[in-house]
Amino acid sequence: MPEAAELYNAMNPWADRADERFYLGLALAAASVLDVGCGTGTLLSQARAAGHAGRLVGFDPDAVMTGHAFQCLLTDSDVLTTLRGVRDALTPAGRFVFETRNPAARAWEQWPEGGFEFPWEGKPVRVHYEVQPIVGDVVDVVENIVGDGWRRADWGRIRFLSVERLGELLTEAGLVVEERYGDWDRSPVTPDSAEIISVVRWG
Repeated sequence: MPEAAELYNAMNPWADRADERFYLGLALAAASVLDVGCGTGTLLSQARAAGHAGRLVGFDPDAVMTGHAFQCLLTDSDVLTTLRGVRDALTPAGRFVFETRNPAARAWEQWPEGGFEFPWEGKPVRVHYEVQPIVGDVVDVVENIVGDGWRRADWGRIRFLSVERLGELLTEAGLVVEERYGDWDRSPVTPDSAEIISVVRWG
């Protein structure tokens, strides 16, 4: 059975990733980049290949390397500890850019119906999701990946923070929202937006 890291890029090809292209533009404009929750490091590899000559550092403590890493911070304490660490790491001219899914869009309700396939070693692999009812603002999800003669199930717990609560936590951590988008095309956040994409700086 392949490991999660082996499957990640096959499941999430660069050509299909509007989020990665968004972040690539920001990375190329920065003198140095720290990619927290970098997955397999594709973004930084693409930045280097595109000519970034500065310092590029990435780390990811999660072996499964889920997307929307910010949503793995399940408590206010976790969020504040992370945001304060980010603030300490930022330079005065630096920016912290991250995304979290917009709870108003209730995306988790569509996940069980939204399975898909991708090719792996010349054979189709099927992905589908099991979702438990939301408790507060936390959702439990099982990602089932079924290949030819193998199956893996990765469990995750993710938090859906509202725009309002996210803003309160950023303020408490000493950070200020400079820009906010509802999608990777930089459109504004609305109740139907899939994402809450925040560009923040020192307060």
